[in-house]
Amino acid sequence: MLQALIGPIANLASTFMEGRQQKSAAKAELQLTKTKAESELLHRKITGDIDWDVEMAKASVTSWKDEWLTLLFSIPLVLAFCGEWGREIVFEGFKALEQMPQFYQYTLGVIVSASFATRSAAKFFGQKK
Repeated sequence: MLQALIGPIANLASTFMEGRQQKSAAKAELQLTKTKAESELLHRKITGDIDWDVEMAKASVTSWKDEWLTLLFSIPLVLAFCGEWGREIVFEGFKALEQMPQFYQYTLGVIVSASFATRSAAKFFGQKK
């Protein structure tokens, strides 16, 4: 009678252990799949960022907008050294810019950051509140 009980109990234990092993293997496979997917997404992001930088560098070769923006940003710098009248013009200009709507201020920031291909500046302007 004891042997009649031992056989089914052993089968039950064996089935239970197989189920646990399968469950453990499934969890490991799921984790591996998730890790591979995250790795692929990161790879695509990095590749996309690099591709963006390359394309922006190629586009800026024939563009004059960088020079134009550099000139515009140099005007307040030069005026700051032109005595009180120059500094007054600069201060009044920046006061006027502060009064502009935020969307306009952000747009200026985006234009400059896009022109010089600095994503960090674009992130800064995008996060400013």
